[in-house]
Amino acid sequence: MSTQTPARSGQQLIKEARARLEELDPAQVNEILQHARSNGNADQAPVILDVREQQEFEQGYIPGAVHVPRGHLETRIEQAVPDRSRRVIAYCSTQNRSALAAQTMMDHLGYDDVVVMTGGFTLWKDRGYDFERPIAFTPEQRERYSRHLLIPEVGLKGQQKLLESKVLLIGAGGLGSPAALYLAAAGVGTLGIVDNDEVDLSNLQRQVIHNSERIGEPKVESAKRTIEALNPDVNVIPHATRLNADNVLDLIRDYDVIVEAPTTSPPATC
Repeated sequence: MSTQTPARSGQQLIKEARARLEELDPAQVNEILQHARSNGNADQAPVILDVREQQEFEQGYIPGAVHVPRGHLETRIEQAVPDRSRRVIAYCSTQNRSALAAQTMMDHLGYDDVVVMTGGFTLWKDRGYDFERPIAFTPEQRERYSRHLLIPEVGLKGQQKLLESKVLLIGAGGLGSPAALYLAAAGVGTLGIVDNDEVDLSNLQRQVIHNSERIGEPKVESAKRTIEALNPDVNVIPHATRLNADNVLDLIRDYDVIVEAPTTSPPATC
């Protein structure tokens, strides 16, 4: 007659996981983060891993934390934390889910050193330590950027960075047109455009940001109208001028990234 081992309850599994794992108090975790910042060695510091659900993460998170919900560990953790030998400090709201996540990472996913933070984000916040909140996305923004939010390499924090970024695009012609459209569609928050030309009928077979109704209009104004219709989140700053040695420093100083997309003139004929 065979005997069957009774299934362990969720609480038993959590208790067993916690018994095996090293635990760090929030004070210790805060000290580790402060030390890493002051010494400029954040790349060598432990990875802070938030395993809560998306809606919990949006209420606040430890600065610098990598967000991978526990239910997505198997599919996302390798991209988020590619170095399996690096120490990982996992946390959730209290401590239970992070203990199970740490156990999974070490027993099944090949990670060498995963510990948990005692009391989770609840205790961290109660102690008064710093935390950050992502910007609040409107329902329309959530739908617009939904594909980005699903990508682990972008997610909520990445989309927030895009909306906070400032890009200067030099040229609104054949190269600048698709660049401007894709930057705007992706949600780059501020897009400056430099071009001193006007829309011409001969432009329209390649300069897709303009149309027939705008012939004779400055290209920067035409591009601004198209972008604003595509994505109202984007603040378009038109610079109807030609970039030169006299104005280049003034134009670029307020931007994070410069994209050069100059228009080329047709060859001169004899």
